[in-house]
Amino acid sequence: MVLENKQSTVAYRCPSCGSGVMSVVDAFRLSADMLKLKCTCGKSEMLIVRSDEGKIRFTVPCMLCPNPHSYTVSSSLFFGKDLFVLPCPYSDINLVMMGESNHVKAELSRTELQLLDMLEESGIDSFDDIKGEQYLSDPQVLEIITYMIKELDDEGKIYCKCSDGAEGDYEIDMTAEGLVISCKRCGAKKTVSTESLIQAYEFLNSDSLTLE
Repeated sequence: MVLENKQSTVAYRCPSCGSGVMSVVDAFRLSADMLKLKCTCGKSEMLIVRSDEGKIRFTVPCMLCPNPHSYTVSSSLFFGKDLFVLPCPYSDINLVMMGESNHVKAELSRTELQLLDMLEESGIDSFDDIKGEQYLSDPQVLEIITYMIKELDDEGKIYCKCSDGAEGDYEIDMTAEGLVISCKRCGAKKTVSTESLIQAYEFLNSDSLTLE
């Protein structure tokens, strides 16, 4: 009897040098206590651990946040999808890609373009600088503000320049000044500072948000 050795390509982007780090991981390698996927620059690594329940846990460095993020997925998802991504919980940047090799490579390329656009729009010269900017010194700040924005949106309490009765189409972008909430339809926007927890909790008491 020949046992099938399932495998999946997994990748992340190094927050220090910006390189995509990719490797093929199979079920036999995951039987070890821990796998470390390291960038060749030596400044970052992603940890992969298989739990006793068969689930797979990731600890991943983030391009934007000061601390790594942790995720848990099932083995069937890890080995069974052409492409599955794990985003930063505080932005729309995908941190981990797993699945079929070509799909993972394509997603790495897509996220690279996304990050380069972010650098250009923010006037940042390198990947070192985007980490050094520390858009968010405390992830709890962004978590509070993002939660509140979603709550206000669900309650219909975000107001923009769209005509009465028209629903705005809102999006959130991270910048060096804070979180920018904007309407893709009318172009109205507002920046919410993420400099401190005090400001975040003040925003938490808001009963509406008006974009200008």
